[in-house]
Amino acid sequence: MADRERVSTTEAPAAIGPYSQAIAAGNLLFASGQVALDPASGELQGDDVQTQTRRALENLSAVLQAGGSSLADVVKTTVFLTNMGNFAAMNGVYAEFFTGDPPARSTVAVAELPKGALVEVEAIALRRQ
Repeated sequence: MADRERVSTTEAPAAIGPYSQAIAAGNLLFASGQVALDPASGELQGDDVQTQTRRALENLSAVLQAGGSSLADVVKTTVFLTNMGNFAAMNGVYAEFFTGDPPARSTVAVAELPKGALVEVEAIALRRQ
């Protein structure tokens, strides 16, 4: 059985339930979904999907860095949107963070996200040990 390690950082919002910010397993890092919460206050940032996507990806980047990875090492993301009408706006910000060869991605419409967020992003990344 592969070793697994819990990853945690104060540079991203703390887990608010029985889950980890990320789990490292071998050379892979499985990052939990991030929404646009300010890491210090725990409050949702932004009323629009662009602002929320940017904050969510900044949070995701912090979790990846804490686990020995980065956005450049991401191989797969899943984006959850409460409104597919926000897809183009989310996608524009997403493209700023994933340049070059972007990771594989699924985008899913959901009825609701924690704290009333408009977008959530989770990732699987290679881990640089």
